[in-house]
Amino acid sequence: MSRIADTFAELQSKGRKALIPYVTAGFPFVDITPALMHGMVEAGADVIELGVPFSDPMADGPVIQKAGEKALALGVGVGLAQVLEMVRSFRLRNSTTPVVLMGYANPVERYEQRHGKGAFARDAGEAGVDGVLIVDYPPEECEQFAADLRGHGIDLIFLLAPTSTAERMQQVARVASGYVYYVSLKGVTGSGALDTAAVEAMLPRIREHVKIPVGVGFGIRDAATAQAIGRVADAVVIGSRIIQLIEDQPHEKVVGITVDFLRGVRKALDA
Repeated sequence: MSRIADTFAELQSKGRKALIPYVTAGFPFVDITPALMHGMVEAGADVIELGVPFSDPMADGPVIQKAGEKALALGVGVGLAQVLEMVRSFRLRNSTTPVVLMGYANPVERYEQRHGKGAFARDAGEAGVDGVLIVDYPPEECEQFAADLRGHGIDLIFLLAPTSTAERMQQVARVASGYVYYVSLKGVTGSGALDTAAVEAMLPRIREHVKIPVGVGFGIRDAATAQAIGRVADAVVIGSRIIQLIEDQPHEKVVGITVDFLRGVRKALDA
């Protein structure tokens, strides 16, 4: 079993739901990401999603787009190689919390052009990455990529949306592992109001086809919405709100603000 599967199995045995915070790597300061990841774990995070900055993040709203632009502009810029180095640094003190890279196809394909075919799966596995979510890789074209990742102990995670058909869910179910990420609203990250009733109605449809855990994101902004989604989902994913909380903070306050926020969410989920 992967670290992600182990984590969800342990949570399920305890009747708990996974808290999955997201942060853009290198934001808001290029050197802060490993410390921020450790703070998230301290606050009760079960899995960490680490965004790989990209210049054209089509699934992300203005909040995460701005974070990615800032990370790319810092110093030599935060690319995929730098993100893997951040994961290696995190692994020096934490060998158990799963880390998922979330991003787009272009950085992965550029990495392989530079380092050779199969280099991404190899290097991500060596760095300590547990899962990869590539927004613009469709499941019907990912079977070999999924196999390459599995060969290095990495799960391939996919998005599902309110518009996903039964056929699409079946395609995802054939290649996905770890968990699937249900986008709770039509639009980009950080947009719209969360309709918990619609999420509650959709999850049984997804579970008819997908037998791995289902996380929900793209609209969870506070402890109350996390708690509502936690009643029906296996995991809640929070990203844009964390970015908003830390984007204008001085270096010394970033980790503490994130920890305080996530502790409130963790408490609500466990209630």
